[in-house]
Amino acid sequence: MQDLGNTQFFKVEAEKEISVKNVLKAAFDSMTEKGYNPVNQIVGYIMSGDPTYITSYKGARNVMMKVERDELVEELLKEYIVNNNWG
Repeated sequence: MQDLGNTQFFKVEAEKEISVKNVLKAAFDSMTEKGYNPVNQIVGYIMSGDPTYITSYKGARNVMMKVERDELVEELLKEYIVNNNWG
């Protein structure tokens, strides 16, 4: 029988935050490893919102779904602008 006179403590560990850049890198690496074209797969996911475009291998799909699709587009565009010396 439980002692209802004492308060129980429950601690939830905060999830580590992962940057959008790292999410994309993890998904890219996982899809490359599995033989998929990561560019096509990421575009398919961003356009449709269907997570099955991203492999579940090494948890890539779960990590990718923690980031909003507009954040993915924003990060990709920022990197494109920087890499092409537009800004």
